[in-house]
Amino acid sequence: MITNDAVVLGLLMLILAAIFYTASLSRWKKFYRVIPPLLLCYFIPGLLNSFGIVNGATSQLYPVVSKYFLPACLVLFTIGMDWKSLASLGPKALLAMLAGTAGVMIGGPVALWIVGLVSPQTVAGQGADAVWRGLATIAGSWIGGGANQTALREVFHPSDALFSQMVAVDVLVAELWMAALIYGAGMASKIDQLLGADSSQVQQLKEHLDSDQMANEKTPAMRDYIFLAAAGFGATGAAHGLAEIITPYLSENYPALAKYSLTSNFFWVITIATLIGIALSVTPVRKLEYLGASKLGSVFLYVLIATIGMQMDLGAVAGNPGLFAIGLIWISIHGIILILVCKWLKIPFFFLAVGSQANVGGSASASVVAAAFHPSLAPVGVLLAILGYAIGTYGGYLTALMMQWVSAG
Repeated sequence: MITNDAVVLGLLMLILAAIFYTASLSRWKKFYRVIPPLLLCYFIPGLLNSFGIVNGATSQLYPVVSKYFLPACLVLFTIGMDWKSLASLGPKALLAMLAGTAGVMIGGPVALWIVGLVSPQTVAGQGADAVWRGLATIAGSWIGGGANQTALREVFHPSDALFSQMVAVDVLVAELWMAALIYGAGMASKIDQLLGADSSQVQQLKEHLDSDQMANEKTPAMRDYIFLAAAGFGATGAAHGLAEIITPYLSENYPALAKYSLTSNFFWVITIATLIGIALSVTPVRKLEYLGASKLGSVFLYVLIATIGMQMDLGAVAGNPGLFAIGLIWISIHGIILILVCKWLKIPFFFLAVGSQANVGGSASASVVAAAFHPSLAPVGVLLAILGYAIGTYGGYLTALMMQWVSAG
């Protein structure tokens, strides 16, 4: 119904404003204790897309926001990061992330086998239409990201029709899982009790960041907003500029690196922007945090969340329910393995959620979920997602071979 992106953007901003306004009212407190505001910022645009009010597939809002706002958001979050305090969190984030990777690698073949027992025709197909070939691209996406998905598409060559179905499964299932994690962030303390985990380190870090902010916070002047914009978009421009140099050079001279997603322009933009933010966090530029760097980053983040949600199409499930059954079983196995590992090692839900999204969602989703706990924790998600990019093609390739074996059996 609405095809003008300017109108769509205005509608999304009005939705965000309505959510934040009602969240500030006392009579809405009980509602938002059950349904976190962040989840609505994600889910309502998804409903608009599902009911045909907007078209997330053809809109250019997400490509623009992810290209310009996401890198700037990451820089603004990273500038104020207290890396010494972050290091005190220990190796639990890495362990959760690797457990999530194992969950994806095990879940794919098991889900394919289970659905094959019930509906053999769902997992059938010959040549380029073999279902396992399409599922291989989801494995790349759920361990690494879009670059890894593209790499595995080039390796296993699923048909265009099959690949388009897999994209629908990938997006919808991954975004439903992300919504569940965001919902869980609102009750993290209760989940930590069920996991038997001590989240005191995460809580202490959040309190330290909040107290440091309150002690040094200043009212920004107009020039300070210019400085904030310069830091965010200046770093974004530098990241894009360097990526345009690095990516063609590697593609031309080291084409084999495409297997490791190192010829992906988006990978280098995110990586460089994060590195710039890290570098700035140990300079006097860090003081921009006291002028609202993470707050401005949060504005960009919520716009990103709304545009991500706009990609969700609940009606797509009806197209091929068998493939979605594979996706739902797959993500459930991923979640179960993560929960068991975190229960065993007493890892807090924060690391479970961010470690999962570092696999399934990539840098954008991982930073969104991390920021649901605290805006300054967003870099944790980005750093783990970068590791996911590095191992995504490897893990996805091995998962694809296992799924091929299951299909042949």
